[in-house]
Amino acid sequence: MTPRKLSARLERVAAQVPAGARLADIGTDHGYLLVALMNRGAISTAVAGEVALIPLRAVERSVREHELGDRIAVRLADGLAAIEPTDCITAISFCGMGGETIRDILARDKARLGGNELLILQPNGGEQPLRQWLMDNDYRIAHEELLQENRFFYEIIVAEPGKPTRYTEQELYFGPLLLQARDLVFEAKWQRLLRLKLQTLAGLARASQDVPDEKLEQQIRWITELLASKTPAQT
Repeated sequence: MTPRKLSARLERVAAQVPAGARLADIGTDHGYLLVALMNRGAISTAVAGEVALIPLRAVERSVREHELGDRIAVRLADGLAAIEPTDCITAISFCGMGGETIRDILARDKARLGGNELLILQPNGGEQPLRQWLMDNDYRIAHEELLQENRFFYEIIVAEPGKPTRYTEQELYFGPLLLQARDLVFEAKWQRLLRLKLQTLAGLARASQDVPDEKLEQQIRWITELLASKTPAQT
């Protein structure tokens, strides 16, 4: 993967960035997303935030090679500490972190948000607690998509601030918009997860666990009921 050729996952994230956005990419790793978007003329300015020094150096090198130093600010910082008020950021992306890590950063650094930034989130797992935080903090999920790249499934969540919306427990777990769409990738993901969760449950039974894992059992019920039900297209 290079700034010119993004992975399928990052291409789908890039597609959700509004034209002309002032974008902060938190945990930017090698900065591929920002450099690609800037080279395409898709964003006006950017902040690359990275807490680790080695990937930060890689970002600096990529920005220098593409002569984008006057348009992409590269900062060694933890979470939203990379953003300054004078940046006037309009969108923030998080890619490749666990959903609970993204949630914790947003919760910890909420005071650094201006209140109008679009959140473009690509969590690696932990989607449910992330959606819970978004709902609890008056964000509306405006877009969701699920893709499979190699053997991994990735979810992308785009959230708009200042639009309180309530979701059910199942919507938080599966994704409200993904649940409505229910495409073949969605079905494949939850079939695979059901097999894994049933294996986990069987392992607990073999280990003679006296205390049932109620959360796991509830998730298995939800997934089983979901896969047993028909989509609107099937009715």
